[in-house]
Amino acid sequence: MARNDWLIGGDRRSEAAERIYAAATDLVSRTGFENFSIDALAAVVHCAPATIYRNAGGKKAILETVTLRISARIVEAVRTAMENLQGTDRVATAIAVALTHIRAEPLGPLMMGSIQPDHDGEWLTDSPGVAELAEEVIGHVDPLAAQWLIRVTLALWYWPLKDRVAEFEMIRRFVGPSSFLESA
Repeated sequence: MARNDWLIGGDRRSEAAERIYAAATDLVSRTGFENFSIDALAAVVHCAPATIYRNAGGKKAILETVTLRISARIVEAVRTAMENLQGTDRVATAIAVALTHIRAEPLGPLMMGSIQPDHDGEWLTDSPGVAELAEEVIGHVDPLAAQWLIRVTLALWYWPLKDRVAEFEMIRRFVGPSSFLESA
């Protein structure tokens, strides 16, 4: 059970984690995801690496939290856009809205640019939060389909069509009606 600390007026562990995540987000925005390390974060926060592990977890957990914080607006926009939609319309709209917001997000290119084959960028494709959103888009739990959807979205981010209307039509025609919609 968390106790309120008399000095900070709240739960010390939660406050420490919040400060660590805020510093990690700032560090990532300045140096990139691929250059993030617990030692660099410890230097910024002025604490021992053990303090970071104890209050916020390891590198993977911290990058997951940073990713979810950066993408909170994107996720909310996707959820709002696909509300009341089903099947192909739901998937196509979700992908198009996600791409629009990722492209507009100042840290979007930094986040997406850290994903490269044979590189330490699997943190995004292995992210439970990203996989859960992909399954939410699909409408049911299917980890393999979620990974396919994530990779299709990444491919479209890397190689966009210049004509956004044509890009949406491509998504609607070829990605939206994929067979994963029927495999509930």
